[in-house]
Amino acid sequence: MGAVKHFLGNYSENFAAALVLWPALSFLLTLPILAYLYHRDGRLRFGTFVGAYLTVLYVCGLGCFTLYPLPSGDAGLGITYGVAPNFNPMNFANDIAKDGLKAVFQLAFNVAFFMPLGFIAGRLLRLKFLPSVLLGMTASLLIETAQLTGLFGIYPYAYRCCDVDDVITNTLGAALGWACAWLLGRVVPPGKLASEEPTDQPGFVRRCVALWIDLVIVWLVAVVPYGVVAVGFEVAGLEPFALPGMTAGQTGAILIDGVALIALAVVEVVIPWLHDGSTPGGSFVRMTFETHPRTTGYRVLFYAARSATLALAFLWVPWMAVILFIFYLVKREMPYDLIP
Repeated sequence: MGAVKHFLGNYSENFAAALVLWPALSFLLTLPILAYLYHRDGRLRFGTFVGAYLTVLYVCGLGCFTLYPLPSGDAGLGITYGVAPNFNPMNFANDIAKDGLKAVFQLAFNVAFFMPLGFIAGRLLRLKFLPSVLLGMTASLLIETAQLTGLFGIYPYAYRCCDVDDVITNTLGAALGWACAWLLGRVVPPGKLASEEPTDQPGFVRRCVALWIDLVIVWLVAVVPYGVVAVGFEVAGLEPFALPGMTAGQTGAILIDGVALIALAVVEVVIPWLHDGSTPGGSFVRMTFETHPRTTGYRVLFYAARSATLALAFLWVPWMAVILFIFYLVKREMPYDLIP
């Protein structure tokens, strides 16, 4: 977790920029998307509007992560951080040998970062596999070209590092994202959710999608307030907020972690306890994780066991996710579902 915090900590300004640009870009980009979806489907549901709006946030964040912060002045090294562009598609092996887990995490992050794009292409836009992959590859190529050319010649030098490995991992991420959308479509075809009754026997894919949506909500709840405050301090010309004896970065990490833990408890325990086992993500995919009614004592035990299982998975306990998947394949239920 320390490596994750350190890596994401490098992008605090990028989050702030995304939050600043979001309102303006949402107005410009959401309406055309909604117009297209209305033309295609003949109607708009609330979930469609939310999906389009979150798509705009993702696109905004994609640009901020890869192109921001912009440099100042009109001169520079001509290369990013003293690292030349990489055009060797196998250079990732050298990076892993040199940096170990840090390089592996960088590759995994590049894959995960483009998975939402593939999911959006497959689920929201309903594109086929090849167009979705080409969309991901094109977006990555545009980003890497912008980094190589100083934002297409706006700056006289490259201020970010162009890496062909990023194109490969980003394209793989788009393909995996499309595969997730396809798997969800096999369980719940697009347009079916609005009329479907919530199920208390959800499949593994539906459970994963619900959890993913819940985690996105938790992340936004944790990051948005911090980003808004950080931007407010910057606009007002004030020093970043810091707790006594801590740096602004350490303070931000503590605040984000604290809010995330509270939000996670609310999303995964409080809300489903009050709504018969349906989390916000579960409501979206029309499922409850309570497979049958339980007395109060067993219900408390069930929620404690589920929370402990999720905690072990989030803490990267070796093979935990694989064990859960194999268990589900054999028993067609999760371990905590065995509680009477």
